[in-house]
Amino acid sequence: MSVDNTLDNAPRRTAAPAPASRGTSAGVSLRADVTELTAACLSLAVGAADSTAPTDQDIAELGARAAQWAREGVPLRAVLAAYHEGVQMGWDLVAERAANNGTAQLAKAAKAFVGLFDRISTAASAAYVDELQAVASEHHTAAHTVVTALLSGHNARSVARQSGIELADCYTVLAVSIGAHADESNPSLPRPIVARRKLRRVQAELATACERSPLSMLSSEGGTILIPGEHDEEWVSSLVSRLSAAADAPVTATVAVSAANDVPTSSDQVHELLDLAQQLRRPPGVYRMTDLVLEYQLTRPGPGRAYLSRVLTPLDNSPELLETLEIHIHHDLNRQRSARQLHLHTNTVDYRLKRIAHLTGFDPTRPSGMRHLQAALVARKLEAIAPSA
Repeated sequence: MSVDNTLDNAPRRTAAPAPASRGTSAGVSLRADVTELTAACLSLAVGAADSTAPTDQDIAELGARAAQWAREGVPLRAVLAAYHEGVQMGWDLVAERAANNGTAQLAKAAKAFVGLFDRISTAASAAYVDELQAVASEHHTAAHTVVTALLSGHNARSVARQSGIELADCYTVLAVSIGAHADESNPSLPRPIVARRKLRRVQAELATACERSPLSMLSSEGGTILIPGEHDEEWVSSLVSRLSAAADAPVTATVAVSAANDVPTSSDQVHELLDLAQQLRRPPGVYRMTDLVLEYQLTRPGPGRAYLSRVLTPLDNSPELLETLEIHIHHDLNRQRSARQLHLHTNTVDYRLKRIAHLTGFDPTRPSGMRHLQAALVARKLEAIAPSA
């Protein structure tokens, strides 16, 4: 078969497109593109075997086709397979011709083909990755613009339309704090690089967990995540656990569900809750308003909070009583568990609780007394952070 006949018949020998594209207008277009690309690769391959090396411009033009497919979402493996098809067809033809001319000619042709395929695959991969990064950058910029508009409450729907991003009717709004990775305190490692890698892992896990639909503004220390739709506590807890595993660091999140128009208010609220959880040194995890409602209300300075903070003043000279009270509350008023943590007999715990009742006037063994004492502990911590005027 002649070279010209092989080129003419190239369309009938090209690889079929990915199965997902069959029967669609996009599939028809892709098959035509593959046919054209295969013929171009075949032409360069035959020329290379005839000692006509392709120019840098030839290779660049061939590689540019990969950039178009990257933007259209064609997988890289399918793109490289199309390039390989053209070169393979050229090799089949030239190898047959070279074999008739002896081993030396075949070796020369093989060397030319190795060099050609290296140049083509490098150019195609580079063009594909560059375009994919450009597309990702465009989406990131668009998403950042939409998040900014949602959080500010200014023309969010208009900005979303311009950015090609569809707004949901409601969002699960998370304020997130990402703890430091162990390597961030290693003096032999560059902290900014370690922090950026941690952030990239978190962003990648977030995209995977939410099927690339979340909108976020995150730094290596945390930020805001907006997830379309309403998600239950179990789903959010699972997400935060996955983010923590990806970061290899503790993650604390506060969450609320909000209509799109109310995102600014909800975002402010969950960030207030997050600050509160951190001020009170709550362990990493997920918190909602129901978990911190008393503490949240007590963050408002005033005479009521100042009064509550003074309820425990009589215990200042008895730190063991304050410790007992805090541990007893932590263990949901279970005397046995409190005693085990304190390494005391339960009778000693009972004695201390009676002393607290005598000194403060509020009995920790009664629900009404415990409510006051628990509120007093929170108020005391908050007064230490930001005293009432």
